[in-house]
Amino acid sequence: MRRLILSCLFMVLFLSSKVYSQQTGTPEFKHEFLKQINHVRETGCTCGTIYMPPAPPLTWNDNLEKAAQGHAWDMSNNNYFSHTSRDGRSMEDRIVFAGYIFKGFKSFAIGENIAFGQNDINEVMNGWIKSPGHCKNLLNPQFKEVGVAENHKYWVQDFGGRQSFTLEQQREIKSGQLKLVSTSSPEH
Repeated sequence: MRRLILSCLFMVLFLSSKVYSQQTGTPEFKHEFLKQINHVRETGCTCGTIYMPPAPPLTWNDNLEKAAQGHAWDMSNNNYFSHTSRDGRSMEDRIVFAGYIFKGFKSFAIGENIAFGQNDINEVMNGWIKSPGHCKNLLNPQFKEVGVAENHKYWVQDFGGRQSFTLEQQREIKSGQLKLVSTSSPEH
């Protein structure tokens, strides 16, 4: 098991032998993060004591990036470290407010990794892989999209996964043959 964890860490280090210090939002930053995340997802990894099998690659989502940027900025400027904003907003509140909405989708899944103090992408990815909960987020097959931001060594990685209705289901909804029932929290 220790060998699998070390193997996962080696993969992240191997992907990039130089230190990346690109600014959040640049094409290089997005490319390097996606490359490292998707390599881990392609190969699978042991997260703590649980092996997480390979998962489909993620794509970048600008709304998730916007949510991540806002939370990284807020934590940095208000000197705190938490998934809950100082004003009480949850991860879901921030992600939906940034435009990553669930209305009109068959399924909706979100997650968030945060970190503080890491100097570059390699360092923060290594930390997330070593942390079982963060590692499971990285390999969660429900997640299809990601957005990441960094502000003064506060890192935020927001995940999302939405599944559209099929064309047939859309026709049935429109005609009234299929009724939707919400199982989530009150509408935003």
